[in-house]
Amino acid sequence: MDLLRSSILLLIIALLSPRSLSMRYELKSSKTKCIGEDMHENSMSVGKYFIVNPNEDHPLPASHKIIVKVMPPQGKNLHEADNVEAGQFSFTAYENGSYVACITAVDYKPETTLTIDFDWKTGVHSKEWSNVAKKSQVVMMEYQVKTLMDTVNSIHEEMYYLREREEEMQELNRSTNSKMAWLSFGSLMVCLSVAGLQFWHLKTFFEKKKLI
Repeated sequence: MDLLRSSILLLIIALLSPRSLSMRYELKSSKTKCIGEDMHENSMSVGKYFIVNPNEDHPLPASHKIIVKVMPPQGKNLHEADNVEAGQFSFTAYENGSYVACITAVDYKPETTLTIDFDWKTGVHSKEWSNVAKKSQVVMMEYQVKTLMDTVNSIHEEMYYLREREEEMQELNRSTNSKMAWLSFGSLMVCLSVAGLQFWHLKTFFEKKKLI
């Protein structure tokens, strides 16, 4: 019984303990090297990679580019990078299985050899590397908050615009009502003037005819 308990304890420790895969290897143009890692559901994984510069005093030549893909047991790729010199990735395994990272040196003539430095760590206790994953999650949250703030600002601007349009329409309505009132008053005065002229004309006509 004690042996069984010890075996179970060791198995649990092995599953929960962080695993580190750090290597440096050479890769020729157009060649691909894939590295697999067995992971359990909800395990955190972070990694980084870069091309070692053969001449640190100068930038990397155009031939030194890689294509990186991190693939789950099934489904869409977790990370993709094309024609890069360095990068990093982080994810949380959503199922048990083998997760594979493939690095391909771009096709270049004449053929050249790249030195790749690759570091991949998994495990819920990889505290140092979890900051990288947390940072990427924070960046995503910041992006979502920024998008939300932009939406709120857009709504506020639209509300201010509608308020200004409403005030313009009210002012136009007041101006139109005022003009209509003056037009009605002017029409009334014209009608009264015409009626007065007609009355005066008829009175003058009847007086000349000595009818009144």
